[in-house]
Amino acid sequence: MAVKDRDRFSTATRIRLLGEQTAARVYRSQTKRQARRSRLTGRAALLALVVCSLVVALAYPIRQYVSQRADIADMRRQKEEAAQRVEQLRDLKARWQDDAYAEQQIRQRLHYVMPGETGYIVIDPDAAKQSRSELGAADRPWYTNIWDGVDKADASDH
Repeated sequence: MAVKDRDRFSTATRIRLLGEQTAARVYRSQTKRQARRSRLTGRAALLALVVCSLVVALAYPIRQYVSQRADIADMRRQKEEAAQRVEQLRDLKARWQDDAYAEQQIRQRLHYVMPGETGYIVIDPDAAKQSRSELGAADRPWYTNIWDGVDKADASDH
């Protein structure tokens, strides 16, 4: 018995026992963690599957709903614009019913004058100079204008 007691209290024996106990504790804690992880992972996977299924199932109807709401808002805006345009046209029609407005527009647009009046048109001299400078193509031969048009069309492709 004395040899057994001596082995039991020797340093090597104590270290070996401590190592075995520590290894057993680590093994037990790892198996518990793995058991917890596997159970949590399964629940998480199921939850992720359910959430993904809901997202997939609801994605198309929600997209359609948002699209239809945008279409409805666009149609309301168009309706308001059309109502404003109708109101403007009614005002214009009412103005054309007035003989004074019709006479004013005829004088302004068609340059008509009443009998006994003298009609004249004032031309802005700066506008006449600008129009003459723009008519530079009319002073050249016709084939030059055509060739310039071909060159411009060819240059616009690049």
